[in-house]
Amino acid sequence: MALIPLLQSFTWQESHGVGVLCLMLLLFFLIILLPFSLLFRKRTGDGNLNFPPSPPKLPLIGNLHQVGTLPHRSFQALTNRYGPILLLNLGSAPALVVSSPELVKEMCKKQDIVFSNRFRATNIDLALNGCPDLAFSPYGAYWREIRKMCVQELLSQQKVELFQFHRDEEIDILIKDIRRSSLKGEVVNVSDLLVNVTTTIVCRSILGQRCVGEDGKSQWGEFSKKILLEVQGFTFRDFFPSLGWLDNLTGLIRRLKKVTREVDLFFERVIEERKKLKTDGNLSATGRNFIDILLQLKEDGLYKLDLNQETIKAILMDMFIGATDTTMSTLEWAMTELMRQPNIMRKAQQEVQEVVGKKSKIDAVDVNNMSYLKCVVKETLRLHAPVPLLLPRETAATARLGGYDIPCKARVYVNAWAIQRDPNVWDSAEEFIPERFENKNSTDIALDPDFKFVVFGGGRRACAGMSYGLTTIEYVLANLLYWFDWKLPAGVTAKDLDTSEIFALTIMKKVPLHLLPISRHDH
Repeated sequence: MALIPLLQSFTWQESHGVGVLCLMLLLFFLIILLPFSLLFRKRTGDGNLNFPPSPPKLPLIGNLHQVGTLPHRSFQALTNRYGPILLLNLGSAPALVVSSPELVKEMCKKQDIVFSNRFRATNIDLALNGCPDLAFSPYGAYWREIRKMCVQELLSQQKVELFQFHRDEEIDILIKDIRRSSLKGEVVNVSDLLVNVTTTIVCRSILGQRCVGEDGKSQWGEFSKKILLEVQGFTFRDFFPSLGWLDNLTGLIRRLKKVTREVDLFFERVIEERKKLKTDGNLSATGRNFIDILLQLKEDGLYKLDLNQETIKAILMDMFIGATDTTMSTLEWAMTELMRQPNIMRKAQQEVQEVVGKKSKIDAVDVNNMSYLKCVVKETLRLHAPVPLLLPRETAATARLGGYDIPCKARVYVNAWAIQRDPNVWDSAEEFIPERFENKNSTDIALDPDFKFVVFGGGRRACAGMSYGLTTIEYVLANLLYWFDWKLPAGVTAKDLDTSEIFALTIMKKVPLHLLPISRHDH
């Protein structure tokens, strides 16, 4: 989303023979357009509008050069210098960066409607085949109806409980795999294990099948990697509309269409399989899933929606992207922090052991009684917000926020990562302290009315899949702590654990987590 990733993408493309050409074309057009840009700036003014503070910007590219490969950290650095509300120019696009609980509260409580649209980037639109979905549809009657349907029919607590059987079976497979490695004294790649278990759980809930290839790896996990790689790519169209045609030269459009086509065919195949099962009268034997529910809703016509095949696939894409990487990332960071803090690990494991006792499996009731485990999850979400910049909104009209004028069509980035690490908001903000959430109704991890904890967003655009994601995170983590002790590989200390990040739509660990499992119970 910035100039540095853009130049990196050119470096990648250079091996394909077009990188140097694209970069030269970009520089050529910037040089040609520079005099016109300066002339236009002289002839236009902002009148009496009181815009938020802005860092100095360059002609044409605006503030793009100030946004690095970890944009949440770049925005935090600018916030520390210029204040909690910033108006940047990302190319020709105005972008508002909000980094304080008070401003987010004002935005979501007092001016929610004007801030309820989503910015739908070019690569997102391509990934969704241009179809209306839940996450990126503009605010209005269609969005209200599709959200109501998804919340009531797919993501309600009742539906979350309905899919517990899937979680049980996939956890059983995970524990057996880890136990085999434990008996051999092998170090396991925890990051890979978490990718597989989270994606298979989601695949079972959404598609009714595990989606595992012959190599034992999740097919959707591979799709997800490809999609995230391309979705985070720089698009000229979103920052320099007149240069949008350059996206075809960089190869981004071609690559994104290719992976989208692969996913599209994958969904098509599964949807047709589910239709055939229903026609043959074999559907009930396999258990219902999201596809079955959506196809039934299409027949029933209970909602004012055109649930055609393309719309169903767009909804499925939302559910996959929203449920897999965020869940996996949170679990990976939770295990990393527990290994860095042995006392916290012992406390969490002790609670899990006491609640479960000598039972042969952990059930949902057990997890609900693990108050400290829930604090560990909440602290992980605070310190390592899986989506550091909440999905960008877009102002539907000119607005006022924090006493400043905000232009229409401004992209709005809420820096959840910065808010949740702000020392003015949190004591010892950079430290992992689950106890901060004790005695604070930590069983209700939902939306903080003070907007200090904003990982799930707020207002009309708050995360609809919160309950589904949290249930999976808590259940997987409880099982990992119950069935195994965990040790670092030989020669590695807690201080050696790498906590560097890579940014896609979510924050992932740059270096995978490798640990040695020690079995605690017979399984």
